[in-house]
Amino acid sequence: MAEFKYEIVKAFGNVSDNKNGWVKEVNLISWNESEPVYDIRPWQEGHEKLGKGITLTEAELKNLKELLNKMDV
Repeated sequence: MAEFKYEIVKAFGNVSDNKNGWVKEVNLISWNESEPVYDIRPWQEGHEKLGKGITLTEAELKNLKELLNKMDV
């Protein structure tokens, strides 16, 4: 598997955590020195390991926010 670089540009907060020490976070991340994207995924303590997640551009995040605001949760 090819190596990749990441830089957490801004951490927004945690969505949840589990008993194994993994925390689902919302961050602004630059992957492989690219333009930063909004990212939701689980991380192991220290950000050494990461799980599968989703990345969103600013436009996609705005659309998601509008959809979530319309939901009756």
